[in-house]
Amino acid sequence: MTPAATFLQRIGANRDMALAVGVIAIIGMLILPLPGWMLDLGLALSITLSVMILMTALFIDKPLQLSAFPTILLISTMLRLGLNLASTRLILAHGHEGAHAAGGVIAAFGEFLIGGQTVIGLTIFMILVVINFVVITKGAGRIAEVAARFSLDSMPGKQMAIDADLNAGTIDEAQARDRRAEVEAESGFYGSMDGASKFVKGDAVAALLITAINVVVGLIMGVAVHGVPFAEAFHTYTLLTVGDGLVSQIPALIVSIAAGLLVSKGGVVGKTGAALGDQLGRFPKAFGMVAVMMGLLAILPGLPFLPFAIFSGLSGWAAWHLGRTADRRDVQARIDQANAATAATASEEPISRTLAIDAVRIEIGYALLPIINEAQREPRLDDQVRALRRQMAVEYGFVLPAVRIIDNMALKPNEYVVHIKETEAARGEIRLDRLLVINPGGGPLSLPGEPTREPVFDLPAVWIDRELRDEAGLRGLTVVDCGTIITTHLTELVKDNIADLLSYTETQKLLNEVHKESDKLVADIVPAKISISGVQRILQNLLAEGISIRDVPTILEGIAEAAPITSNLSQMTEHVRGRLARQISAQQSRDGAIPIVTLSPEWDEAFAESIVGHGDDRQLAMAPSRLHAFLAAVRETLDRLAGEGEIPCLLTNPAIRPFVRSIIERVRPATVVLSQNEVHARARIRSLGTIGHA
Repeated sequence: MTPAATFLQRIGANRDMALAVGVIAIIGMLILPLPGWMLDLGLALSITLSVMILMTALFIDKPLQLSAFPTILLISTMLRLGLNLASTRLILAHGHEGAHAAGGVIAAFGEFLIGGQTVIGLTIFMILVVINFVVITKGAGRIAEVAARFSLDSMPGKQMAIDADLNAGTIDEAQARDRRAEVEAESGFYGSMDGASKFVKGDAVAALLITAINVVVGLIMGVAVHGVPFAEAFHTYTLLTVGDGLVSQIPALIVSIAAGLLVSKGGVVGKTGAALGDQLGRFPKAFGMVAVMMGLLAILPGLPFLPFAIFSGLSGWAAWHLGRTADRRDVQARIDQANAATAATASEEPISRTLAIDAVRIEIGYALLPIINEAQREPRLDDQVRALRRQMAVEYGFVLPAVRIIDNMALKPNEYVVHIKETEAARGEIRLDRLLVINPGGGPLSLPGEPTREPVFDLPAVWIDRELRDEAGLRGLTVVDCGTIITTHLTELVKDNIADLLSYTETQKLLNEVHKESDKLVADIVPAKISISGVQRILQNLLAEGISIRDVPTILEGIAEAAPITSNLSQMTEHVRGRLARQISAQQSRDGAIPIVTLSPEWDEAFAESIVGHGDDRQLAMAPSRLHAFLAAVRETLDRLAGEGEIPCLLTNPAIRPFVRSIIERVRPATVVLSQNEVHARARIRSLGTIGHA
């Protein structure tokens, strides 16, 4: 950190001492003489502070956010008066030496800003004083006086309103205390502003007296004491006096404008610029009339065309733009009103809300509440859940319903429970003050901690102190925080139950809102060829086997092709799977090829012969002993390949794939069963074996 930054940081940490030193410095200027360079520094500081005060008054939302303004006004006035006295001392003592006798700032204002013309300088100075004294300060003082009077008169009524809201239960004791404090602060603020406006008025009077003294006494000193010719003395001392008056009155005028903005903002909420723009923009017809008036002035003979034409065009554009904005605002207001009416109706039916169920809900013990707070070293649980919903939308094309997270005092302090459609799906315990460590290789965990079982996959794990995170990472162990444990558990549960989570309502939203570009296709097949419930069931069949439904247009095309042939939803699903061959092949590809295990011809024939019925009534009627033998052969082959690090897909005949899948999912639900129609023509396959003989 640089020395300057360190110095500013120390000042910020001791602001009360810095203010005290500043006030003492101002008092010192009233007593001790200042050199020219120090006077320049003080004048620059005065201008800087005045601009800063004005900008702050513009950007605050409420006047009470700058309740210290009367104190700021007093200090800035003291600073200007101190600088006036210091400059007067330099002008009278060294004015005979030339225009730079009182520093460079006064010389610049006297020579550059007013062109060295004393009459022009005096005129500008007098106009500034009149504007500040007669117009701005007097108006701001009157507003503050009236505001203080009305604020004081309305205090009993406001206090009674607060007490009434408190008794009615609309607000609690803390809110009532805050509102009472705000009422008292508002009354005190406007009362202080009423008195503080007198500071600016006195400052303007003092500026006139100081100017007269500098001119008269300066002439006496220059002519009588230093022997300067009268004309030269008049020019020099007047130039210095006018420069001094301007450099002090310009900051005074800026601060007076800030005071006027502050007290006149009593009924305006928000930043001044935004509030004014919003209120003026509510009336586009006013801008239209201005555009017409400026256009007429532009074509009048004798008046310059371009200035009025420019503002006529700008006003016309503003009227057009604001008119469109007003129309959108009216539409939004009607929508908000309808939503409010719907919400009011819902609020009148608490029983309906009681009967409603959550698609997914996470309940946590009271010790886990910090996991959803801002002050966490790891990401918040609700942020991780939102990321999970985005991930599910990308991977599966399915918008997971909102996940509700609540606390449950009936649970153990460190326990969490995940419910799927009001049914408990899983539970676990975590330690918020520790981290969970797992060995991905399955080896021993050689870190000190509390042995446990990982709640998602039931793997051996250890709870370690947070200080051991880096050491665990260096040893190649997987370190998991508590939020990630819950999110991972939720992810696995959602994947296992994703088909059940796709409700009728979600299917409608998927077709009508998410995939609007397919509305013509939807209108052609729903309900003429298939109902929404039928589409829902087909999408559920796809999701149940881990197939993404993002490509809704292709799915709908497959349904449209299959609908004239069969009304059996399982057969429609098989046809849609064939249309999604490219996607399915890419999803199951490993290292550029699909690892597969095929059925032997004997098993193909055995399944084909066991299918009874025709059309939509086909069923599998295989002897239990044959099914047991088939499952044993599948288990033996897949276990052997798993030991070699391979996770293959089972490839079957299209006619028997649904029946093979229905048998395998009961014992090995993670095994993917593909039909030959689902292997894309350009996909490469890698055969790893064949399921044994029947």
